[in-house]
Amino acid sequence: MLKEIYIKNLAVIKEAVIPLEGRLNVFTGETGAGKSILINGINAVLGQRCTRDIVRTGCSKAEITALFTELSAEIENKLDELGIAHDNHEITLTREISADGGSVSRINRRTAPVALLKEIGAMLINIHGQHDNQVLLDSEKHLLILDSFGGDSTLLDEYTDSFRRLQQTARKLGELKKLEQSRRERSRQLNEIIEDIGAVEPEQDEDDRLEKEYETARNAEQTIISINNAVQLLTGDDAVTELLNSAEREIGRYTETDSHLNILCDRISAAEIELSDIASELGSYAEQIDLDGQRLESMRERLSELNKLKRKYMCSCNELREMYSSAVTELAQLDSSADEIKKLADERSALLHTVTERAKALYDYREKVASEFVRRVGEELKFLNMPDVVIEVCHGKGKLTVHGMDTVEFLISANKGEAPRPISKIASGGELSRIMLALKGVIADKDSIPTMIFDEIDTGVSGKAAHKIGIKLREIGKVRQVLCVTHLSQIAVMADHHLMIEKGVVGDRTETNVTVLDFEGRKQEIARIMGGDNPSQLMLDTAGEELCKASEI
Repeated sequence: MLKEIYIKNLAVIKEAVIPLEGRLNVFTGETGAGKSILINGINAVLGQRCTRDIVRTGCSKAEITALFTELSAEIENKLDELGIAHDNHEITLTREISADGGSVSRINRRTAPVALLKEIGAMLINIHGQHDNQVLLDSEKHLLILDSFGGDSTLLDEYTDSFRRLQQTARKLGELKKLEQSRRERSRQLNEIIEDIGAVEPEQDEDDRLEKEYETARNAEQTIISINNAVQLLTGDDAVTELLNSAEREIGRYTETDSHLNILCDRISAAEIELSDIASELGSYAEQIDLDGQRLESMRERLSELNKLKRKYMCSCNELREMYSSAVTELAQLDSSADEIKKLADERSALLHTVTERAKALYDYREKVASEFVRRVGEELKFLNMPDVVIEVCHGKGKLTVHGMDTVEFLISANKGEAPRPISKIASGGELSRIMLALKGVIADKDSIPTMIFDEIDTGVSGKAAHKIGIKLREIGKVRQVLCVTHLSQIAVMADHHLMIEKGVVGDRTETNVTVLDFEGRKQEIARIMGGDNPSQLMLDTAGEELCKASEI
């Protein structure tokens, strides 16, 4: 249980040590005295989110320490599991919030992550505030409430285990099918590579060698054409030699009388002979050049094939050979997963059958729990001054989820003769508070959380209903430690341990103090709640009588 809270520099609380008892602890005080600050402090030490705004003005940090005693075996086992030391069945949780926005968490004075503080805190305290009533308005949370009431999680645990395994198997099967599809696509690609390159069978450096040979052969063809053109120019009808012959005849008529022309004529004759020799040699050279037209066309086609493959796969001729070899090797290693797919598909079918059967068993169990839930909560609501309220559990079947196949929604009829409808459509604030208290009441002896905190559970109620709420809180306090913040005397009188939160001015600063009240102090505080400040003697006597009556309950 929560034995003591130490608070320092938290908003208007300069410093306070708040002792608590094991049954019903009630906090009262004027509006604005700091009751909400106390709850904020407890939330902070339980690892909940908090802001630097809660640090007292002018202080560097706020500190909240909570001492828990009489730890249960379940909590101690969890602490052992987490490697947290504990002695004498006690543990302390501490939270420091800096004015600059940072925070430090400690467990037994040793630094710990705030997440760990939150995990342990959730096992130690359950806080119910006004916002928790919203749980009743969210039908998706109703199944969790019903399971909490049922108390036995055996069937749910078995179902959840098989459902998780079904999810894992289905996910693995899906991934394997995708992989198999990928393998098929890769196999198609590899076969295409092998078919394309295998049909051409490129040789090492073949493209470079062929291009040189082709260029040489293509040049030879062009050379022969050029030589033949030159021979034609030298020996044809309009060839140079014929022109020289004509020139020689023209000059030859004058060589006997002109020695200089004779010399020139001889030179023309010599040129004619030289050109004839050149033409003859050119013809012989052309005949010696090896020109295989068929080979040239073959090389052209071969180079076209190689270049087409190189463009398609964007690599060199030698890289094509490596690609082919790698494709052959990879294709041989690319095993089909058909057998594994079939095995997983069979396993999924078997698990689906198991999950379905366990879901049916869980549904039947919840059907029985729902019947008992309606009976017990109905009794609690009648006790809490809601005799005409009818509560029903709308229990149906839906798709399989991690929680089963159940759909659950709580319906109520607040007025006699009215058909039950969803809580969110008809319940008022006061009704929600009492319904939630009824739920807490029937679940209190089923969970293992030792401390329950109710922050203004009395919102929207008064008179007889408030009195019944007080009695119910006192009953819960017999099996759980209960902390309750209230502004109603009917609840305050039921306290086993009454603390007053009081705000005052010390010097020029506002400070809040928390005081444990004795019987006389309780009379004064109860009278103040009932009649305001400066209560009359009659009001004090009435408060005393109410306290005496409450002690007998």
